[in-house]
Amino acid sequence: MNLSRRPIRSYVLRQGRLTDAQRRACDELLPRFGIDYEPEPLDLGRVFGRTAPKILEIGFGMGETTAGIAASHPENDYLGVEVHTPGVGSLLKRVAEAGLANVRVIRHDALDVLEHMIPVGSFDGVHVFFPDPWPKKRHHKRRLLQPPFVRLLASRMKPDAYLHVATDWQDYAQQILEVLAGEPLLANTAPGYAPRPDYRPLTKFESRGLKLGHGVWDLVFARVTRS
Repeated sequence: MNLSRRPIRSYVLRQGRLTDAQRRACDELLPRFGIDYEPEPLDLGRVFGRTAPKILEIGFGMGETTAGIAASHPENDYLGVEVHTPGVGSLLKRVAEAGLANVRVIRHDALDVLEHMIPVGSFDGVHVFFPDPWPKKRHHKRRLLQPPFVRLLASRMKPDAYLHVATDWQDYAQQILEVLAGEPLLANTAPGYAPRPDYRPLTKFESRGLKLGHGVWDLVFARVTRS
């Protein structure tokens, strides 16, 4: 499945301010915790140095949730993929401060990574938390979770692996539910939206939104064996 020539990206590389701490983290910690993008299959067992469940997170933002989950679940290995350098630096700083050995980072487009680096059936779980909602209707085509991308993502999951998506935009939640339900390789684990799993911590941003009456929708689908 070759999607790499699509003209529309789901992100914009904004010139966000890189703090001194984030820059220092990238300079000093990427050689240790980072994985360079290379268009060849990645051996995740070799990367982490052990056999353990492997969880992919796409678009980890500033890394608060990723680091928190990894710290709470040292039995799993977490591969985070993010294009924005400030977020990469922020996560690396958290990883070092917490002494985490089960996190690795790829600073690159998730589509390229999935297509060219990740073998079929690699992941036990996938997290996509609060992807850019592109709220204006004319920008909906930029949303990440479109059918071709979901099909590619599902192919990189092991049988019975889970895909967990969370969003605070209701119309995007509805679209995601329709897209995931339409993918034959996935099956919903709930009648519709799922309760927030305990492993996904509430961020400060999310907690503030909930106090203001904003909704959050979690979707948890499982990879099935049929093709």
